Amino acid sequence: MYAGTGYDPDDHVVSIDMIVRTSNAGCTRNMRSAAPSGLQDAILRLRELLGVDERDAPASFDVSVDGWAIDALVECRGLRFALEWKSSGSLGHVFRAVHQLLQLQDLLPESTIPVLAVPFMGRSARLHCEGRGVAWLDLSGNARIRAPGVYVHTDGHANRFPRRGQPETAFGQKGSRVARWLLMHPGRSVRQQALAEEIDLDRGHVSRVIGKLVELGLVERGKSGVRVSAPARLLEAWRDEYRFDRHTVRRGHVSASGDENPASVLARACSLLELPYAATALAGAWCWTGFARYRLTTVYLASPPRGDLLEQVGFRDEPRGANTWLVVPNDQSVFDGAKTVGGIRCVHPIQIYLDLKDHPERSQEAAEELLRQWDWNADGRQTNDD
Repeated sequence: MYAGTGYDPDDHVVSIDMIVRTSNAGCTRNMRSAAPSGLQDAILRLRELLGVDERDAPASFDVSVDGWAIDALVECRGLRFALEWKSSGSLGHVFRAVHQLLQLQDLLPESTIPVLAVPFMGRSARLHCEGRGVAWLDLSGNARIRAPGVYVHTDGHANRFPRRGQPETAFGQKGSRVARWLLMHPGRSVRQQALAEEIDLDRGHVSRVIGKLVELGLVERGKSGVRVSAPARLLEAWRDEYRFDRHTVRRGHVSASGDENPASVLARACSLLELPYAATALAGAWCWTGFARYRLTTVYLASPPRGDLLEQVGFRDEPRGANTWLVVPNDQSVFDGAKTVGGIRCVHPIQIYLDLKDHPERSQEAAEELLRQWDWNADGRQTNDD
């Protein structure tokens, strides 16, 4: 069951007055054409979750309450669900929609439940909705709705509506340097000019990124500069946007004998050849926390792997069944905050947490343990190995 981290692979709905089993059934579009197709699908999805059809849950469109417009009002078993449709589930859209729904909620009777509907609700957006007590559903099959006599919770469905291209975001290739610095220094305020110099970005770029983060309520401005106001939420928002496949990855196999593993073999070889490197993902999490034994070793290299390195570690290309990923990052900031832990150079836990999102094996458990052990509200802990 979803509890802030991880997913339950099985759908389930628990209700006080009813028990309904949900499915992956796709939404059809057979409602009135005047309403946006996404809103039509959201209404159909709500009915599926409640186990009713159109006769038992009629919908009204463009309803107004004290000047507030409601996209659709669905009536079912003495309750009314005020459905707000957004064509994007990005944190920015969700943040603004939740703010509006909370204001609307004050004007509605207790029997009317605001519900936010989007194509896909990412993890940080879900946490924001649930933290504010706002019901939500998405067209990918996930939902969490609490109402008098009803509790609906389905989870674990992948995004059926991936975005094309790379829209402007606060967590782009260069812009993510802002989030990285703020998360690595959560107790500090910094002026934008000084921050721009710290992370080697022009001031205009930094200003635009800060503006987006302020709008999302993740960063605040003060007399002494800007500072992160919600470190955990900032980290999750970045993780939602993060994609490991934007780096260049070479998959293969490294043999290790005795007590060694590919991480230690690569660490020794890179040190001898004076090549900048840092372990991440499962290997990095193991070094920092000692949790979750692993098979796959992932190591960042500052430049494409040289022939002498590949020869020394006995690397052979083997995409299927690989036990080693050699990664050239799309931005060198992944090395910021790297430390030597247990004899192996590792990226900062922030980067490890991001990378674990797109790794196999026990990566989700390793990420949760990293969150549990690391003090994300401090500037970082010390290690005796550095």
